[in-house]
Amino acid sequence: MSEDQKSVSGESTGGLEKPKSRAGNTGGASGSGKRSGSSKVRTSDSGSSSSRSTKSRSSNKGMITGVLSAVAILAAGGGAVAATSMVPEPSGGTTMDIRQADVPAGRSMGVCPEPARLVSGTVVGTDADFSPVSTTATSALNAVVLSNPAGTVPESNVTSLGGETVDEIAKAPTSTPTPTVGPPVLAAGVANISPVASPSVVGAEALGNEQASLAANLSYSATDGDLRGLASTQCQPPGNDAWLLGANTSVGRTAVLNVSNASETPATVNLDLFGSEGQIQAPGARGLLVAPGTTRSVNLAGLAPGESQLAVHVRSTGGPVASTIQQSVLRGIAPGGVEYLSPGSAPSNLQVMSGVDIQDPAAVKALAGKSGFADAVPALQIAVPGSTDAVVQVGLYGANGERKIPNGGVVTVKGGTVSTLNLDGVPAGSYTVRASSDVSFLASARVTRGSKAEEPTDFAWSPSSARLGSQHLVAVPREGQRSLSFGVPEGRGTVSYAPVTADGKVGKTVDVDMSGGTTSLIGLPDKSGGSAVVGYVVSASGDPVYGALVLGKQGRADVSVVAIQDAAAGLEKVPVSVGY
Repeated sequence: MSEDQKSVSGESTGGLEKPKSRAGNTGGASGSGKRSGSSKVRTSDSGSSSSRSTKSRSSNKGMITGVLSAVAILAAGGGAVAATSMVPEPSGGTTMDIRQADVPAGRSMGVCPEPARLVSGTVVGTDADFSPVSTTATSALNAVVLSNPAGTVPESNVTSLGGETVDEIAKAPTSTPTPTVGPPVLAAGVANISPVASPSVVGAEALGNEQASLAANLSYSATDGDLRGLASTQCQPPGNDAWLLGANTSVGRTAVLNVSNASETPATVNLDLFGSEGQIQAPGARGLLVAPGTTRSVNLAGLAPGESQLAVHVRSTGGPVASTIQQSVLRGIAPGGVEYLSPGSAPSNLQVMSGVDIQDPAAVKALAGKSGFADAVPALQIAVPGSTDAVVQVGLYGANGERKIPNGGVVTVKGGTVSTLNLDGVPAGSYTVRASSDVSFLASARVTRGSKAEEPTDFAWSPSSARLGSQHLVAVPREGQRSLSFGVPEGRGTVSYAPVTADGKVGKTVDVDMSGGTTSLIGLPDKSGGSAVVGYVVSASGDPVYGALVLGKQGRADVSVVAIQDAAAGLEKVPVSVGY
């Protein structure tokens, strides 16, 4: 089902301020100082636009150029059709057969946020200011670009939002070998950046008029400070419409929306906010300007204070943007975790979430009964953007089949509101959650770690994801515990996965046959063939299969869940009809 693309114009809540550059490392590096100046728009560009090379500036426009080319083809075809329908066809006129025109492939991009940072000051004006993070905070960006079936890796790199090269992944190939008959010979280009200081862009040029397949993962970890915990996200392709669930602005909870514009076109962003009582009218949520090559950070407590269940709809006109929410919890003086909230699937009648790992139910119940820990339980959050109430049927599928939800698994959510269904009382294990309704809705699942109030706790959100198909690329951090979670709600499916290593090799494929109504959690090794594992190529066949990456740290309560993204688009065509 298509998303609501209608743009709502609004009036900006403040003047258009000129972005100022940040000095120093404000990310996970120790000893970083507070950002200087009073600018409300952050940018990673320290130099003027004239200092960028032509190649660097043009690289982030490739994707937009491809889209414009497609529009031109459509416009040409549409104009021809319109002309023949308006003018009487002469006797003896001829209509040509409908032909398929190739759509030029654009540059593949993934926009990565910067590491988690503490919010300082008040929420006046909503634009967030930040202060240094803990001395133990670490961050890393791991990027993988897959070759074509002949083993040629496309030209690719990591740049700043403004286009300056940070790291080269692969040079432009001198030639593009034609794939031969038989199994593909895959290779990969790999980049690792640590620590990460600012938002970045991973990009790859098209190869053989097909979009390159790339994936990048940003991970953050700290063992002390208010942002203690683990947070991870896949770098996103920019777009003009996204939904984010799981935000919380109640006491002790901080939600900062980060909107990045990697294009050379200004973006005007409008936010639609939905809470437990309905849509929230916030004048400051309209007409937010995000200049090219910058990130704008908005403290959501300034727009929707005291909301324990908050869904955010991000819509932009002009340049496409990438959005994440940095969500953190502080219970008194005890840190309760940190996570990146990433966009999930668009509103639909079916939403599926994998990687929902549930702890011992008795320990979870005891913890939730303590003051301030009501949100320390696994749960499913549901948002209904339309005006019609949704009756949602929820199914929970584990290693041994479907598990009954104590309340029956049926919840009614009023139109225009957000509601939460707790998943407490469910036996410990890894699950896939399937939710369906006759009314379009959105959903995301909360995962929690830690069972004692006096010890560190952490949380994660698993957004709804699309059905797995052919050749999804998943980037994984190089450290910590890593697992792939696959779920088959109905029927029977087969999952295939192959490791990608730091030396650019793609290892042997492993096939897993799964029966319907089950979930498999597959632990990932640190190395394959003597080289560090940095990613996986994942495919699925049969009935619908869904997947997620589950991350943790040995001996700690840290947790993060990342949904597997859509695979790269292949060669696309549009029909063009010409008559004379």
